[in-house]
Amino acid sequence: MAFTDVETRQVHEAINTDPTGDDLCKLGLLYSTGQGGVIDYVEAHKWFNLAALMGSEPAKHYRKEVSSEMGSEDIAAAQRAAREWLSTRH
Repeated sequence: MAFTDVETRQVHEAINTDPTGDDLCKLGLLYSTGQGGVIDYVEAHKWFNLAALMGSEPAKHYRKEVSSEMGSEDIAAAQRAAREWLSTRH
């Protein structure tokens, strides 16, 4: 799935307001495919994990795929980053 510049900007703006699971899943896709400028599996896993927590079924699938490309230390880092992000939302 390719994102336009407008969609990319909207997704980044959404995380600062009231993001949906779909918004967070899109952000994961941006990082996992490099459409955000760089491939970053730790960031992708973080956003897929958060999206999955919000009920996004596709995010669960993508998180599993990304996990297969990561080591346990990177997965742990992504999980920590997700918890940190959640702690700033409340």
